[in-house]
Amino acid sequence: MAQKTIPKKAAVEDPRYTQAVQAYEAGLRAMQEHKFDKAKGFLQKVIVGPSRELADRASVHLNACNQQAERTVTQFKSVEEHYDYAVSLMNLGDYVGAREHLDKLTKQAPNADYVAYGLAALDCLTGRVEDSLRHLQEAIGMNRALRFQARNDSDFQNLAEDPRFTELLYPDPGADFNEAGDLDS
Repeated sequence: MAQKTIPKKAAVEDPRYTQAVQAYEAGLRAMQEHKFDKAKGFLQKVIVGPSRELADRASVHLNACNQQAERTVTQFKSVEEHYDYAVSLMNLGDYVGAREHLDKLTKQAPNADYVAYGLAALDCLTGRVEDSLRHLQEAIGMNRALRFQARNDSDFQNLAEDPRFTELLYPDPGADFNEAGDLDS
C-alpha cells in the first residue's frame, strides 16, 4: 500500500499561530492567578493574531478581565482597605501587583506611615535592600512605633544581619527623646 505524503506546508505550523496560542495560554494562566492587567496584554496580542477562532475566545476573556479590573478599582472604600488589598497580594506572592497598588497609594496618601512600611517590606522581599531601608526609615520617621513592629516582622528577615537595619530598629537610647526630654511614641 502506498503511504500518503503530507505536504510540507501542513507539517510546519505558522509561527504567528503558534505565538498566538502561546499568548492565549499565558493570558489564561494570568487570569487564573488574578493578574488581570497582565492577562489583558497577552489576550490583546491574540486578538490581532492570525486565528479568528482564537481571537473570538480571547475577546471573551478580555471582557472578563476588564470587568474584573473595574471591580478591583472601585471596590476600595478607603485608603486602608486599598492597603489591605495590596498586602494580601504581597502575601500571595504577587509582588508586581502589590507594587502597583502601593505606588498608587503613595500618590493617594503620601503621609501614610503604613504605606511607606508596606513598601519597605515589599522592597525587602524583592531584594531591593537600599529602597527597603529608605522606606523603612521614612515610615519610622512618621511613626516610631513601627520600629517595634519591624523587629518581629518576618518580611524583614533578609535585613536581619544588616547593621543599617539594626541601627534603624535599635537606635541609641537617647535618640527617642525629643528636645523637651519627653519620650516620642
